Amino acid sequence: MTPFTNRSKPVDRRPMSLMEKIYVPAVVEGLAITFGHIFRRKPTIQFPEKQRVFGTAFRGLHVLNRDEEGRENCTACGLCAVACPAEAITMEAAERQPGEENLYREEKYAARYEINMLRCIFCGLCEEACPKDAIYLTETFTPSDYTRKQFIYTKEDLLIPHPVKEPEAYEKALGNKPKRIKQKDS
Repeated sequence: MTPFTNRSKPVDRRPMSLMEKIYVPAVVEGLAITFGHIFRRKPTIQFPEKQRVFGTAFRGLHVLNRDEEGRENCTACGLCAVACPAEAITMEAAERQPGEENLYREEKYAARYEINMLRCIFCGLCEEACPKDAIYLTETFTPSDYTRKQFIYTKEDLLIPHPVKEPEAYEKALGNKPKRIKQKDS
């Protein structure tokens, strides 16, 4: 029988020597490894006090974007839901009513938009599929919680703050994304 990998080693069936039977060399070797790790730099980061620096490719929590006037960018085209390999996105479309021009950019909008973060694999395909830059992944982690229901984010949870009413919160929520989006458009 041919092995599938070259990592297999033949089993040594010879009898153990006296030193191998008392396990002293193996214990000493294990202690040497342990003491070697004690004096190395610790990889743990003390989270609330220090924040880890993430690369530009890091994908965190989802956000539904607004334009400069505060209107929702999402047109409920459903491309993000179709592109999601984990089927974590659910949406229902609705028609914009007269007088709602200041709320939605297009005639269609997402009346219901949910992301099940327990299913999401943070692949970023929803962000790439969106033709209106309505959804993007921020540099924030997913918070922990004790109930499954808290991980289903609704449209109200995902919408970025209003840029006119809450400009500071809007800028904070954008993070570094608008610079990348503007460069992509140019």
